[in-house]
Formats: sequence, structure tokens, C-alpha cells
Amino acid sequence: MTTAPPAALAAIADRVNARLGSFLEPELARWASFDPDLAEPMAEIGRLVLGGGKRLRPAFCHWGFIAAGGDPSVAATSPGPVVDAGAAFELMHAFALFHDDVMDDADARRGAETTHRRFARQHVAGDWSGEARRFGEGIAILVGDLAFVYSDQLLASAPCAAWRMWNELRIELNVGQLLDIVGSVRGDRTIMRAERICRYKSGKYTVERPLHLGAALAAPDRIDALAPVLSAYGLPLGDAFQMRDDVIGAFGDPAVTGKPVGGDLREGKPTPLLARAVSAADAAQRTVLDRVGDPSLDDDSIARIQEVIVETGALADLESEIATRVAMAIEAIAGSELDAHAVDELSALAVYITERDL
Repeated sequence: MTTAPPAALAAIADRVNARLGSFLEPELARWASFDPDLAEPMAEIGRLVLGGGKRLRPAFCHWGFIAAGGDPSVAATSPGPVVDAGAAFELMHAFALFHDDVMDDADARRGAETTHRRFARQHVAGDWSGEARRFGEGIAILVGDLAFVYSDQLLASAPCAAWRMWNELRIELNVGQLLDIVGSVRGDRTIMRAERICRYKSGKYTVERPLHLGAALAAPDRIDALAPVLSAYGLPLGDAFQMRDDVIGAFGDPAVTGKPVGGDLREGKPTPLLARAVSAADAAQRTVLDRVGDPSLDDDSIARIQEVIVETGALADLESEIATRVAMAIEAIAGSELDAHAVDELSALAVYITERDL
């Protein structure tokens, strides 16, 4: 199923990676020289943000800028408004991941030990006072907060229209996280609720809002006119992106994802995939699905839950929904007034991000 990434994605990623490195390196040196105890926590930002990632948010920001008539040479300039915005998105994403790993009590991220686990282990090894878990989580939360502040610094010169989009994005992200936490503990399995969480926790801030912010950098006085067509593409595609993520979270190969098999099933994530399975399940299947969210699930139990998801037709139904929403997104910008090259690139990105295994 995996589709090769568009060629332009690598060039965008290279520029953003270089900018992140040039921004973070002097900050790490500054604070490590101030107090050596800050060196290791501060280094966690670079370890996470430069340790992988597809750079999709910078890519959508870039093509939003071009779609709105922005100069490609400006988009490629670093430091510059578009590359800096792309780097800001990656630091904002890192902020969310640091906090998300604490909330999910995750052991691994991208195949490496999570920050809160790393520092809890350090606490135990040092035989320090207090509770190791609280120490590790406290470090991870504060490191995430630093990434949040740094993301703002990279957008310091952005126009007001871009800041409006940036602030709305951050509110939406936190709203999605809140709904996700509440839905997980309540065992909410309704499709409407699951799709709302899907859109606000990930979809909007991965596709729609980066497009809006890029367009606002290129044409701040026209963003209100440009936003509807960008949303007509960004919202269904963002939904499809997160739906693919949900499939990976339930069925992904740990060797590829860097996460335990069936991680979302152990955490009880209220996903559209699970909601569809619950809606279609008979009594016996529902008994199996009721175990979702039990952290003690072994691999055999996960395999049985996966079988039920397939048996109910939920996986096939979600795959069909992904394809439908991708088609809607591509159709929304075909023949639009957006820059033709940007339309081609956005169409290619739509296929790539929804036909991936990581």
C-alpha cells in the first residue's frame, strides 16, 4: 500500500531540519553553559524533533504559501518566513508528543525510550529523593513547554493573520486532546464522537491549519477568501490522515512504527475504527471489544481484538471512508484558483499521507 513520498517533501524536510538545528544548537549551548544540569533535559528537544518525522506540517504550510501566490524563492529561503514556520510546526508537534507520551504513559516514541521514562530511570539509578515517576513526568512536561515557547519564537515576525491561525490551531489541538482523554476513560465508542476527536486532535493541525498559515504568510489580506477552498481540501484529508493513523495504531508493525503492537487498543483510544467495530459487533464480538483499554492485554488478546475488528467489517469500512475523503480533498482543489503547481503537489501529498504504514 505504501506510496513513495513526493520528491518535493525531502527538499522541504531538509530545509526545516537545517533550520531546527541552527536554532536549537545555540540554545542548548547557552543553557548548558549556564548550568550543566540543564544540558540533558534541553537536549531532549533536539533528540525528538531531529530524530525522525515526515515533516508533513511544514510541507502543507509550504504548499499553502505557494497555493496563495507566494514566491517559491521566498518559501525556500532559510531563515525565512516559510521555513521558520515549518520549524515552528515541528517544535509545536514535539510539544504535543512530549505531553502525549506522559498522558498515555508511553514507553517508546519512534523506536526510542520516551523522555519521561528516560528521566524516571535516571532518578532510580541516582537513588534520588522523591518519586521517580513524578520526576520523569515533570521533566517531560517542562521540556514540552520549552518546545512550545521556541515554536512561538520562530513565528515572531509573522503577520497578524498568521498568528490568528496559529492560535486557533493550538486551541483546537488542546480541545482534541481533552476530548480524547475523556473519551478514553468513559469508553465512548460512538462514531460521531470518535470522528470529532480525530479531526480536532490531529487532522486540523496536520493539514488544514498549516495550509491556512502558509496562505496567511503569502497573502494575509486574502486569507479569508482563500480559507474555504483550503479547508475543503484540508478537512477531509486531515480526517483521512488520522483514520490511517488509527489503522496503524491498531494493526501497525512494531518494527516499522516503533510502538508496541496494538498500542491504541491497549490505551482504549476512541477511534473511528473502534467505533465502527463496536457499532457492527454482535454480542460475542462486543465482549471481545469491551476489553479494549485494558493495559494488561497480551499479544494473543490483541490479535483476537484485531480479528473482531476485521470480522465486523470495520476495517474495510474505514478503508472505504479514507478513499472517499481523499477523493473529496483532491476534487476540492482541482480547477480552483490556487496555484496549479501547488494543486499538483497537494494532490500527490494527499495520496502519500493516506497510503503509508508509519
